[in-house]
Amino acid sequence: MSQINVYLNFDGKCAEAMKFYQSCLGGDLSLQTVKDSPMAGDWPAHKQDHVLHSSLTKGPLLLLGSDMGENPAGNNISISLTCDTAEELIDTFEKLSAGGKQTRPVHDFFAGKIGALKDKYGFDWMLYSHNGQQ
Repeated sequence: MSQINVYLNFDGKCAEAMKFYQSCLGGDLSLQTVKDSPMAGDWPAHKQDHVLHSSLTKGPLLLLGSDMGENPAGNNISISLTCDTAEELIDTFEKLSAGGKQTRPVHDFFAGKIGALKDKYGFDWMLYSHNGQQ
């Protein structure tokens, strides 16, 4: 089966945001600026330092981002992250909400824990962990 991945669009803050997400989630980050790509000649001078494509990978997690999209943050989406443990959820939740806003603090929810936040870049996140996971 194919996989659906989130591709976030920024307006000049992609590198900053993806480094922040890496500090929260861990993983390997790859960033390619316009000027360092084969497409550099297709873009104006003011876009050369923008991120053409970035990826953050950690196991099956893949978060993609760019400064080149038409729609900056606020596109009425939520990023849903299922954590392996409640401890991981709480730690990641605290990190991602730094500089942002906790919209629903971590609490018990059906068969697990859940929390929601808006990060400092304007993206909504929902974090979840199943019961039975510590």
